[in-house]
Amino acid sequence: MKILVINGPNLNMLGIREPDIYGKGTYCDLKDLIIGYSVKSGVDVEVYQSNSEGAIVEKIQDAYGEVDGIVINPAAYTHTSIAILDALKAVDIPTVEVHISDVESREEFRKVSYIRPFCKKSVIGKGFAGYVEALDYLIDNYGDRK
Repeated sequence: MKILVINGPNLNMLGIREPDIYGKGTYCDLKDLIIGYSVKSGVDVEVYQSNSEGAIVEKIQDAYGEVDGIVINPAAYTHTSIAILDALKAVDIPTVEVHISDVESREEFRKVSYIRPFCKKSVIGKGFAGYVEALDYLIDNYGDRK
């Protein structure tokens, strides 16, 4: 099984950006957790981050026929990007939405997710552990897709 993990804008600044909300773990810490867990779970994973909406759309499109699942934290694009939603719909790959912080208890605009209706599951407010939960969901529910 191959899973693509996509992280959106400003997640490369983890550990620096608002540590009271996102924690003190760095983006490298997050990548190490995801890669380590995927090795332990016997799945192939690619971790990708971009601050550019267009680059994220292209990465999703390039995943067509190449991956069995997508874990995505679109970050600020969660609340603004119809283009990311359309790309996910076009490739029709099982997708799990992840948010490190509890977006439901933050500003009103953060409660709106354009991609959530398409996603098979959303994991919200569980910190880095949310990525592990998302990977487990895809492995358990789509691991037989080759």
